[in-house]
Amino acid sequence: MFKFSIHRLGTAMLAAGMLSACSLNPTYERPAAPVGAVYPDATGTASAIGANGEAATLGWREFFPDRRLQALIAAALDNNRDLRTAALRIEEARASYNITRADRLPNVNATASGTRERLPSIESPTGRPFTGNIYQAGLGLSAFELDFFGRVRSLSQSALASYLATEEARQAAQISLISQVADAYLAERSFAEQQEIAQQTLDSRESNFKLAQKRFEVGADSSLDLNLSNTLVQSARASLATLKRQRSQANNALTLLIGKQIDDLPPAQTLSDENIIADIPAGLPSDLLIRRPDIRSAEQQLLASNANIGAARAAFFPRISLTAALGSASTTLGGLFDSGTGAWSFSPQLSLPIFDGGRNRANLTLAQVRKNLAVANYEKTIQTAFREVADALVGRETLNDQVLAQEEFVKATQQRVDLTEMRYKNGIASSLDRLDAQRELFGAQQALIQARQLRLTNTVDLYRSLGGGLNETTGTALPPAAPVPGIATK
Repeated sequence: MFKFSIHRLGTAMLAAGMLSACSLNPTYERPAAPVGAVYPDATGTASAIGANGEAATLGWREFFPDRRLQALIAAALDNNRDLRTAALRIEEARASYNITRADRLPNVNATASGTRERLPSIESPTGRPFTGNIYQAGLGLSAFELDFFGRVRSLSQSALASYLATEEARQAAQISLISQVADAYLAERSFAEQQEIAQQTLDSRESNFKLAQKRFEVGADSSLDLNLSNTLVQSARASLATLKRQRSQANNALTLLIGKQIDDLPPAQTLSDENIIADIPAGLPSDLLIRRPDIRSAEQQLLASNANIGAARAAFFPRISLTAALGSASTTLGGLFDSGTGAWSFSPQLSLPIFDGGRNRANLTLAQVRKNLAVANYEKTIQTAFREVADALVGRETLNDQVLAQEEFVKATQQRVDLTEMRYKNGIASSLDRLDAQRELFGAQQALIQARQLRLTNTVDLYRSLGGGLNETTGTALPPAAPVPGIATK
């Protein structure tokens, strides 16, 4: 009898599970990408490294050959608090999904209870007050919903999509962190090189000022020449102080991104070195749908909204739940498991919404509106990604020209300084001409360093916008965008 009841209960639960395969989720169709088929002005060529693989699969160690920068990125991935928070968000979303998924399975508990009660004479079978004991033990099934219309299944699918969106968001945070570390490092290197030039310029101008003082004392230069030389000294000193402050602030920003102070780093390279950052190909805009985790995250959020519509639709239909118990009962603790003490109860419950003041319809409308918002967010994410890549490609073309032109300008300005210096020593050029040439050279040298920084930063932006930064070394396959089980895709 006891085994037969367990068999019947298990069969009923299995049949209920088979009947709950219905789903009211809308058939999911990925929205068309609202961007062009090609990037505008994308005429650049890829380097040998980039031509062998896409940006998303190009490991950041290959993209950043600078060993000092590699050490900084590795430390940031281990210690950055924002990335650590993103990882904890994944654990939070995973736990939430596991909780929701558990609702699809029956909740069976082992129960044991003992009751001592006194019955008044009016309720006692003997007509006298009666005091007795009742002991019970067994298994209980508490309010298990038979998911005929897929409400619980849809909620579980929504939670799974939210979890996957969180995982994609963590990957997007990693890509962003790597690019931020690289940008901060390039800024620090730029300020360091500008500071070095400012220091050299200040030393040179102080030497020239001392010479001007001697020439003024012997009457070879006027007080105007002396004042002009002094203004250049003070200008260089002010620039040096500014660059020292900016370099310290860039170091602080880099330390914040890394999460701790790092000593004993490999030697730094200059921005003019060709071995700091590699080049990469752009590919096609359609590739962004699988390259960029922020786009995949937005699509998972859309899938979650789609599943919530199915749950809202199922709320209009009857909800059937089961409560059951199977065990034994006895008036004595010692006889609890004796023959003939078997007991069971089976309590199905049906709830059909008749009047709810429009709550279910409002919930369905809310779910549909949220899906439309998710579609708009998905399309906006694609458009933003497309613009970031297009801007980086345009920058790659123009910044290369800008750096080459600035290098030629520095060479020409240096030649002007040399010629003016010779003319000044021969008494042909005035001190004003000499100081003006020196001032222009200093500005040109600073502008060249800044242009090189912009070119390198633009390449980092292109790498990030194409989805690069997930892999440490080239060749590691990217995780595909995981579909939500049970939701049809086209």
